[in-house]
Amino acid sequence: MQQNMRYVYEIYRQQSFSKAAEALFMTQPALSIAIAKLEAEIGMPLFDRSTRPISLTPAGRIYLDAIEQTNYLEQDLRQRLNDIRQLNTGEVTIGSSHYLNAYILPPVLTGFQQEFPKIQFHLSEGSSYTMAQQLKRREIDLTFSCDDDIIKAFDSWPLFTDTILLAVPQSFPVNQHFKAQALTAKDISACRHLAPDCPEVPLAGFCQEPLIVLHKGNNLRQRVADFFHQAGIEPKIKLELAQMATAYHLAEAGFAATFLSDRLIVHPHSSLCFYRLAGMHSKRTFHVLTSPQRYLSRAVQKLIQYLQDTFAPTR
Repeated sequence: MQQNMRYVYEIYRQQSFSKAAEALFMTQPALSIAIAKLEAEIGMPLFDRSTRPISLTPAGRIYLDAIEQTNYLEQDLRQRLNDIRQLNTGEVTIGSSHYLNAYILPPVLTGFQQEFPKIQFHLSEGSSYTMAQQLKRREIDLTFSCDDDIIKAFDSWPLFTDTILLAVPQSFPVNQHFKAQALTAKDISACRHLAPDCPEVPLAGFCQEPLIVLHKGNNLRQRVADFFHQAGIEPKIKLELAQMATAYHLAEAGFAATFLSDRLIVHPHSSLCFYRLAGMHSKRTFHVLTSPQRYLSRAVQKLIQYLQDTFAPTR
């Protein structure tokens, strides 16, 4: 990247001349002089120095867009040259939720690494929405989502499905009313909940139970909200969390009921009672997503193919 572009981008990133100068290993006066000369050449300011923190002017926004496009071209050039140079090397930056990073990807990435040991991984973690924004900005190579609105904005390949189940602490009296429909962790491991004749429960039967839900913006939280709206009842939310795994452990401790993905239930000795919900759209299909504007390196292509091979046929 050209020197002036590096200066402007770092000031934008740090939102401060002094912090940018420190990151660039130069003095603040020298950085200010360089930016002043650039603004004089352009004929208008790039930064609004009256705001705190410092912000871009309309001209600065156009200049930053040009910087980002230059960055994208440089990234694509490096990847293309690397593909020609060495077929089975490269880097892949994956952005995903804690659920996928902790429960879905570990065996997949381990197997892929054994087959292609020279390909390096970088993992970024956050919500599906946050990762989609990073993919849009081309800060990551690929991500995953089951949200239709997010999926349609990118190139996508379906990978696997999961099913949302209601998980209720064993000590809750409500379980006595639904003893015939209750499933154990062993039942889930055996995929009994996916059988056509698996008994279902009405969500209304659990309307008085305290619930752990995920924060707004999470796909599971939205689906749970849709479940209750469809049932015409209000949930009794006791706690909101960022991670499904934390909700799982709290539910097992008897804190409250919660909603979990069946793929999270990997220990056969869980004390929770699990229920398949009647009339609810509880099945989700996750896709791997890439940016349509970004060149896909051979490393990324190999990983996508490996993911497809690993999850086919879908569960």
